[in-house]
Amino acid sequence: MSQTSQRGGVLRLGTRASELATSQSGWVADQLRSLGHEVELVLVQTEGDRNRAPLTQIGGTGVFVSALREALLAGEIDCAVHSLKDIPVAAAPGLVTAAVPEREDPRDVLVSRDGMSLTELPEGAVIGTGSPRRAVQLAAAAPHVKVTQIRGNVGSRINRVTSGELDAIVLAAAGLHRLGRFGEASQVLEPTTMLPAPGQGALAVECRAEDAAVVQALAHLEHAPTRICVTAERALLGALEAGCSAPVGALARCDGDDLVLEAVVGPTDSPASGDADLTPRTADSGLLAAARGGSRTVPTDSGLPAGAGGQSRAVPADHGLLRHQVRGRDPVELGREMAAYFLDHLVATGDLTPPKAGSHLVPTGDRFPTDPRSTIPGA
Repeated sequence: MSQTSQRGGVLRLGTRASELATSQSGWVADQLRSLGHEVELVLVQTEGDRNRAPLTQIGGTGVFVSALREALLAGEIDCAVHSLKDIPVAAAPGLVTAAVPEREDPRDVLVSRDGMSLTELPEGAVIGTGSPRRAVQLAAAAPHVKVTQIRGNVGSRINRVTSGELDAIVLAAAGLHRLGRFGEASQVLEPTTMLPAPGQGALAVECRAEDAAVVQALAHLEHAPTRICVTAERALLGALEAGCSAPVGALARCDGDDLVLEAVVGPTDSPASGDADLTPRTADSGLLAAARGGSRTVPTDSGLPAGAGGQSRAVPADHGLLRHQVRGRDPVELGREMAAYFLDHLVATGDLTPPKAGSHLVPTGDRFPTDPRSTIPGA
């Protein structure tokens, strides 16, 4: 018997306690209530909430997720809402992503003093972000600014701008939309300037794979186009063995019957600024291992030709960014193809070397199924 049945049909929806987390979990709860379900929000504190150290120092990927997953497996909650970009790519045995609702705005935004745009900020202006992905793209788009490490909730970050401590910060547009604070954004950073984190703007509603009643209830929240897009983005992360703190940006979109995936990889061996906390080497070692060719490989006849049908956009070499676009039908294959392109073309610094010629990385992460009712663990 499922835990839900034991509670008289009340769905216990686990969520982090932050304002943003409860806002997006409250939205999921309202959607379920509109379908006739009784829902109770259960607050769960995660390591990422307790510890204010940089994410790269306290575990990176998964620090906002593990406590919720433990509560699920212990039967303390029936389902949990995550920001999809925070979920590790590796499968979680016994759990399933039963629904990926329609995605919010995936872009990043600039919140700056006096409403200045990125190019209007003065020489030496200080921009705060806790993301190596954002840091390396800021270094390319605005080499005249300085990037520094910050953490905290949306409100505390914005306060550091309004107080004059920082000149600007970069935030996810989705978070500001969900909090009703989008009007405080000074500039929307289009994907041509700043590609978002894989899965940014999307939610994932997770439950126990064996709980068929909850899986069925959550399936009504599914938005198939969003799942397909984030599947391609996460397949790239899995193939690169990179986590959410790696200097990797990706965004997929549906174009007719095709899927278009655009991605960027930042320098794997040098900081984007003088802040050691934002050094990509510290941020995620998986990408470094892949660049060294140390990951498992398969022959080139694996059906994943590097960059086939893709398009590259030149990025100044001194910024160390590599950007590429691919088009196809299968989201997982598209993510693998993108990863193969990056690994074959990565120009690393220091002691890094490109992967061995004639080989491609085998992805180790999960595959998001296009069927929301699937019970593939970790899907």
